[in-house]
Amino acid sequence: MRPEPGQVMHFSEDPSLTRFVPHMAATARQPDAYVWAVDAHRAPDYWFPRQCPRVLVISPTARVHAIEHGWLERMRTAELYAYRFDAAPFRPFGEEGEGGGHAHVATEPVTPLGPAEPVGDLLALHGASGIELRLLPSLWPFWDEVVAGPHTFSGIRLRNALPR
Repeated sequence: MRPEPGQVMHFSEDPSLTRFVPHMAATARQPDAYVWAVDAHRAPDYWFPRQCPRVLVISPTARVHAIEHGWLERMRTAELYAYRFDAAPFRPFGEEGEGGGHAHVATEPVTPLGPAEPVGDLLALHGASGIELRLLPSLWPFWDEVVAGPHTFSGIRLRNALPR
């Protein structure tokens, strides 16, 4: 489940959204309000339940995603939806590397190109896309390893991970 050329995508567990208005997330590190979306390359970063902590690594030859064992059942049962948008009102956000360059943002309200699309089986989607999905007792040893390495990486919702 990825956006088509000229599109960006937003993933949500809410299938009833019809208009997206810029807002500042409670965890925001930037001072501006945005509508957030991703391009086709970064869409797999969001094939997870929203609150699921995850570590994502993209190397020239492979992509690895990692979650904790405690999130496996939620991965199996989550109902995730994708919203497609015209990419024109969006601009890239952040620098590539160390978790940056991961998103596109709009500063004006946007309307999806159509209704929410069910994403389907998140585990099967990872497998069909050739993404290695690791189940770990704790994300922190893997996080420490990837932060010290040469590859593009991202940590999402790490505040929801088990304590170190």
